[in-house]
Amino acid sequence: MSRVHITDTILRDAHQCLIATRMRTEDMLPICSRLDQAGYWSLEVWGGATFDACLRFLKEDPWERLKKLRAALPNTRLQMLLRGQNLLGYRHYSDDVVRAFVKKAAADGIDVFRIFDALNDTRNLRVSIEAVRDAGKHAQGTICYTTSPVHGIAQYIDMAHQLEAMGCDSIAIKDMAGLLTPMVTAELVRNLVSAVKLPVHLHSHATAGLASMCQIKAIENGCRHIDTAISSFSGGTSHPPTESMVAALRGTEYDTGLDLELLQEIGFYFYEVRKKYRRFESEYTGIDTRVQVNQIPGGMVSNLANQLREQGALERMNEVLEEIPRVREDLGYPPLVTPTSQIVGTQALLNVLAGARYKTITNEVKLYLQGRYGKTPGTVNPFVRQQAIGNEEAIECRPADLLKDEMETLRDEIGTLAASEEDVLSYAMFPEIARGFLEQRAAGSLVPEPLETPAEAALIRGATPVEFNVTLHGETYHINVTGSGHATQNRRPLYVSVDGVPEEIIVETLQELASSAAPSNGGKGSKRLKAQAPGHVTTSMPGTIVEVLVKVGDTVKAGDPVLVTEAMKMETEVQAPIAGEVLAVNVKKGDSVNPDEALIEIG
Repeated sequence: MSRVHITDTILRDAHQCLIATRMRTEDMLPICSRLDQAGYWSLEVWGGATFDACLRFLKEDPWERLKKLRAALPNTRLQMLLRGQNLLGYRHYSDDVVRAFVKKAAADGIDVFRIFDALNDTRNLRVSIEAVRDAGKHAQGTICYTTSPVHGIAQYIDMAHQLEAMGCDSIAIKDMAGLLTPMVTAELVRNLVSAVKLPVHLHSHATAGLASMCQIKAIENGCRHIDTAISSFSGGTSHPPTESMVAALRGTEYDTGLDLELLQEIGFYFYEVRKKYRRFESEYTGIDTRVQVNQIPGGMVSNLANQLREQGALERMNEVLEEIPRVREDLGYPPLVTPTSQIVGTQALLNVLAGARYKTITNEVKLYLQGRYGKTPGTVNPFVRQQAIGNEEAIECRPADLLKDEMETLRDEIGTLAASEEDVLSYAMFPEIARGFLEQRAAGSLVPEPLETPAEAALIRGATPVEFNVTLHGETYHINVTGSGHATQNRRPLYVSVDGVPEEIIVETLQELASSAAPSNGGKGSKRLKAQAPGHVTTSMPGTIVEVLVKVGDTVKAGDPVLVTEAMKMETEVQAPIAGEVLAVNVKKGDSVNPDEALIEIG
């Protein structure tokens, strides 16, 4: 059988890559009838970062999104991305949570589970695969593709054999950073197709501009399933355009059988939808061949840029990108995919900003070096291991073997806020975020983040009209505001026409600058003391207080942990810079903090 089948990522990975996972369900449902007619092998609609984004930003119940999409797409397989024992969070969950989550996701509408592990440790995939098979759904075992001195085709073939033996229905090559090149793709796919009897799927990001060529070479060598994105959400850190691949294969033995005109209609719909989300567009979503060196997925590059911008250090981006491969080598060459991309990227950022490598080490790096994420592909730098966890031995077993069943405890913790098993599972994934969501839902106060900043809304829709005349130095000009671009802090490009001539101007919202300049203190708007004394505890980067470990009057030694902060979804212990007594605690759980603030005072 030569027909090529297509999975479209428009409802999940495409907008995760290009507009920070912000597409709302209300913009998906109107086009679902047309998507359902297209004849896709599947539509990827759930998993990855969508679950987090729904709760955190959109104030949508991700389970309700899934149910609505299932009802709106009755004729199409629905697919999700599952992080094995990590599910959709950033830690390993007990086996009973994994089984409960998969069972509920299958019941609510998921047909195909693409299951991966960030370290390609197949021990972390077993329970998920078993749960999918128990639910009677399609288990797709996934190979995270990367390059390093310890990775090669032989390792990937061995993993494919393991996945086949575990009962997978198909195998996916997940090229999350766009590292594949056409000739390597041909060799890898040819060997996989020969080695196993399962269908091979290719998922490749277009970051380096090579993905379409890789897909053609994969098809020529036996791959019959490819991932694409409708053209208006394709390219760059997303995927090859669906319409282009359908056109390329039309009339050949690999013809997809999809209706190009229908796909174009769908593309025009999403072209208009994308305009609503200009605020979330990133300048780091185009073609970037640096990924062939630093291996960072596009979404992670955007996060790094935002973190650097928040503290006026965006000019150090290249230093961070150069540090990432060094950290990755120190940690034994993990593939860079969630959560390892965040683990490596955040540590590299801290190394650069602190002015010394591993002066501050995130909790996730410590857990990684303890073996809590699984077996590292290569040898870890012993000096980094010693600095992070001392003489502690790394565990050798499957990490989840050390976890007790959690579901009953989770039900007790969330209590009556949970109206369903789905609510309990949301709480399991993201305890603080889900609790806040459920509390707001109970109070009837769920409000999604705005699609525009208040200043932009006032500028474009309110106080300033979109079309007007300006008289300057005796000359009158006709101005028409046609759109706006991606904001950088409080600066935003506006696209205008001046007497019919297109121009771009930069608007700096001074009122927002003034209001945002003051650090928050528990949301009260008061300024914290500027850090200047040796006993002032500070953080290396902007973040949120997760836990305060001391109180006024406590005695601490230099190096004792006093705070836990979260940035880029990674937690870091902040240590006491000197020994002494805690004189003041200027923060509480949930506060946003900045690097120049005295969070705790020790004397």
